[in-house]
Amino acid sequence: MFKPLRHTGAATLCIALLAISCATSAAGLKNGLKIAFLPKQINNPYEVIADDGGMAAIKEFGGVGKVVGPSDAGASSQVQYINTLITQRQDAIVIAANDANAVVPYLKKAMSQGIKVVTFDSDTAPEGRQLFVNQANAEGIGRGQIQLVSKLMGGEGEFAVLSATPNATNQNTWIKWMQEELKKPEYSKIKLVKIAYGNDDDQKSFVETQGLLQAYPNLKAIVAPTTVGIAAAARYISSSSSKGKVAVTGLGTPNQMRAFVKNGTVKAFQLWDPNQLGYLAGYAAAALASGTINGKEGESFDAGKLGKRTIGPQGEIILGPPTTFDASNIDNFNF
Repeated sequence: MFKPLRHTGAATLCIALLAISCATSAAGLKNGLKIAFLPKQINNPYEVIADDGGMAAIKEFGGVGKVVGPSDAGASSQVQYINTLITQRQDAIVIAANDANAVVPYLKKAMSQGIKVVTFDSDTAPEGRQLFVNQANAEGIGRGQIQLVSKLMGGEGEFAVLSATPNATNQNTWIKWMQEELKKPEYSKIKLVKIAYGNDDDQKSFVETQGLLQAYPNLKAIVAPTTVGIAAAARYISSSSSKGKVAVTGLGTPNQMRAFVKNGTVKAFQLWDPNQLGYLAGYAAAALASGTINGKEGESFDAGKLGKRTIGPQGEIILGPPTTFDASNIDNFNF
């Protein structure tokens, strides 16, 4: 009496396998690709979300994914992992670089041996990779941070930036555009008094926040374009006399910032979906390793649920514009 059920299960399995096979074939991706994600820090909450997105993409197209990386965000901390991945003959390495230059010689070695290299979130010098999957336009992120903090400050006063590491490519690029935006006449009453570095470490970022408030008693805002920094700054200010007086904004995930929005410490902040960033990077690496793209401007590839994506100048692929989160919409997001 169970025979029809067994037949049904087998038929269903065959259909499912056929669908997967057709999807893979349609995308032009090779089966069994070995793709390794190398984050800035293995335990960074933002990086974990991004890497999970990459692993989800790799599972979809039938690859073999892994995540390896250092526990600190030092400039050269990723080198030993790159060397190991070369030895393991990965088909592609997807890396969020801690330093734009320190890892380049080792990534060049990987590419010379046929391993494809994709950077995401934080780029290397162009010669260190074939593609860069950027979360959003760097200029738009930097200028958007100033536009947001200006509103929170009422268009005047002193503010500080709490960044990650001094060598972080993405952070430094955003800060450069922040400084460019500040040159506009409408920001003549706003002054950037300090760029501090929390090294993407929670406790150091917490202490740096305390130091900023002590050094600049007239401070009206802290902009932390790093998920570790914004959470640490909000945590410090939420339990200090500066709550309600010093605005905290920057780039953070809704889940880590929800409590601070609810208790009034943070009025608004921005970010993209890091899970989708990792997902896009996974598909970009697979397309590159499969030979369906070579990394040239104008080439397009299928990125699963994110649809067709096109490579821009200098091998850059952009996920999309960031979202502003506040009390009105934060409960609509879960990441």
